Amino acid sequence: MVTPLRKLLHLPDLIRFRRMIGLYAFFYGCLHFLTWLWLDKLFDIQEMLKDVAKRRFITVGMAALLSMLPLAITSTTGWIRRLGGRRWARLHRLVYFTGVAAVVHYYWLVKSDIRLPLLYGALVALALGYRVAAWLVARGGTPARKRAAPAVSTVP
Repeated sequence: MVTPLRKLLHLPDLIRFRRMIGLYAFFYGCLHFLTWLWLDKLFDIQEMLKDVAKRRFITVGMAALLSMLPLAITSTTGWIRRLGGRRWARLHRLVYFTGVAAVVHYYWLVKSDIRLPLLYGALVALALGYRVAAWLVARGGTPARKRAAPAVSTVP
């Protein structure tokens, strides 16, 4: 969300907070996981594995947390240098999967009032839509369509 907000609101200094926001999201995900592991499962690994396999919202939440792990590890300037900017950027596209998975996790978790998960889903959809639109503009417009074959006349 930082890049779309930065560009739409003309706030270039917002970029300074992107890493911190990402690491905060990872920290929150870790606390959320530890709360479930400690308070709900009492560190019973067998029970935890059963829960992951049985409840799809936990499976998706676990996938979101695990997809944030390489993002958090490689968030430093040293890792950007080691991986190279292009490979680092490709890896950090995992954030799109993470955002969608987190929204799905929250939506499936909530039983009755789904307004907040839907709001978060709309925000993720807007951010992803902005990214797709920016990608299309950078490419030079819409995807090229296949050209129709010229009509062949059977009349001499």
